[in-house]
Amino acid sequence: MSAKGTVLKRVKQSRKANARNKNYKTLVKTAIKKVLTENKKDEALKKADEAFSKIDTVASKGIIHKRKAANQKSRISKHLDNLK
Repeated sequence: MSAKGTVLKRVKQSRKANARNKNYKTLVKTAIKKVLTENKKDEALKKADEAFSKIDTVASKGIIHKRKAANQKSRISKHLDNLK
């Protein structure tokens, strides 16, 4: 494969990966938003479990940093503590 062909392949691969990563990040943001907008504790707890799972999955794939994942989970936990 020529140098030009290699560059084109890398561009194609990076665009594909970028689209995949963007999808995962969007899923996490949506899950977090669902928890933070919930005002009933029992409903928020169910949504928090889903959000934690998604955050852990994305962090394990290396799409977000593990400390960012921890910060997001902490933010959700803080919200749950403030609910009645």
